[in-house]
Amino acid sequence: MSTVFLRRTGGRRGLWGTAAGAVVLGLLLWWLLPLGDTPPGGTITFSTGTRRGVYQEYGERLRTAFARNMPDLKVRLLTSDGSQENVTRVATGRADFTIAAADAVETYRLNHDAGAARLRGVARLYDDYVQLVVPAGSRVTSVQDLRGKRVAIGPPKSGVRLIAERVLRAAGIDPETDIRPRSDGIDTGPGRLRQGELDAFFWSGGLPTDGLQQLSRKFAFRFVPIEADLVARLHAEGGATRYYRATNMPESAYPAIQRGDTVPTIAVSNLLMTREDVDPRLTEWVTRVVIKSRDGIGAHVHSAQLVDLRTAIYTDPLTLHEGARRYYRSVKP
Repeated sequence: MSTVFLRRTGGRRGLWGTAAGAVVLGLLLWWLLPLGDTPPGGTITFSTGTRRGVYQEYGERLRTAFARNMPDLKVRLLTSDGSQENVTRVATGRADFTIAAADAVETYRLNHDAGAARLRGVARLYDDYVQLVVPAGSRVTSVQDLRGKRVAIGPPKSGVRLIAERVLRAAGIDPETDIRPRSDGIDTGPGRLRQGELDAFFWSGGLPTDGLQQLSRKFAFRFVPIEADLVARLHAEGGATRYYRATNMPESAYPAIQRGDTVPTIAVSNLLMTREDVDPRLTEWVTRVVIKSRDGIGAHVHSAQLVDLRTAIYTDPLTLHEGARRYYRSVKP
């Protein structure tokens, strides 16, 4: 009798072990496998940014991740000037998804521009850092010292242009008359600085940015600090400037340039965004792939490592798209 009992107990233990293993396996498969019966297909347009910028590289690697998880989905990438153009494209239907800085999104909304009410958030991604670059031997040590200089403030529809002009005005400099403004971005600014055609250029992007990493291998430059008092002046203006925060660029961003020093500057969060009318099931898949591919993309695009499920839902000033909301609810503990 005792033998039978032991056998039954062992059998039950085996059954419980098998059941527990099945539950664990099921949870793993639920996390790793795509949602629903079949992945969504069709064609979407994703607006990225300038060549050699983080938006462009991130978008290219996201397209690869989408291809693995949604093989019937064709992703068309469009380069752009940056955040301002990206927001406009999604709001007006010329793109379905994009990345844009929160200040550019809020500016578009506050201006009540076309389609602003249709914009929706998918995920908060990573922060952009304002990087004001000058040659190593430059006498420019503050934003105020840019007066009269040849300064690249970014393409007209870029997020760089938006924030650079605000920083200059906060420093008492009119970006149209007190400097010699240029429209270079990260694709052309580094080369023109190296050739002596610029005295300084603004860049706002994730850390590190490939264009600046490449420049550091060929040319000695340094970063001009943007002090906290300028951020305070920006905040006093109200509106979209509330999305700027005073911070320090970590010494690990560009070690060969910073040589162990942090740099006071401004940061602003980036949002993955779409429109209200974009299919919720597609957006749910997109959200999952973005979160799931973080480490793979992060191995190549350092900024992607900062995508965090716990903070991704905070897409202020945009409300979450219904598809993104479904995904976050599905993984809520």
